[in-house]
Amino acid sequence: MIEDDPFAPAPKKPVSIELMSIGELEARIVALEAEIEVCKKAIASKRAQRSAADSLFSGPPAS
Repeated sequence: MIEDDPFAPAPKKPVSIELMSIGELEARIVALEAEIEVCKKAIASKRAQRSAADSLFSGPPAS
């Protein structure tokens, strides 16, 4: 792995939720829930692809 990759994203600094306001915390929750939905859609897509592949390759053998 290249450690000096100039195109690598900068590491995120840890966020202390104790220092965040109620509004910032609510905004963070909204952003995290949106990210969770993206992940759920990706999982559903991957499961559909796997199911399609399984049905294609697990059919009865050709005679």
